[in-house]
Amino acid sequence: MSGSREARLAVALGAVAVLAIPVAGIAAAFTKSVQLLPAVYVAVPLAFAAGLAAVAAYRRARSELERSVRRVAERPIRAARLLALAGLYLAVTGALALGFYGLLHLTS
Repeated sequence: MSGSREARLAVALGAVAVLAIPVAGIAAAFTKSVQLLPAVYVAVPLAFAAGLAAVAAYRRARSELERSVRRVAERPIRAARLLALAGLYLAVTGALALGFYGLLHLTS
């Protein structure tokens, strides 16, 4: 794969990571068949996995860019890094929230 392909893949995976938890909340808010807690139980691991995959794709794209003569994909690589790290941040925050919810549920 070329660096620009890797960068586009990293951007797409980072977008999935960032949007997974909000989409789960929106789905729970606007549909009767989806409840919030089970939706978040699915969305948080999805966001974490997509964030890790986005970081891996970003690192491959960055290494390809460093070895290339023409630097054609610098901007998408920056966007990929931002989205990948934001997705990981949201996934870890969601996991902490679920963990504290479980702890409160156990103690009450």
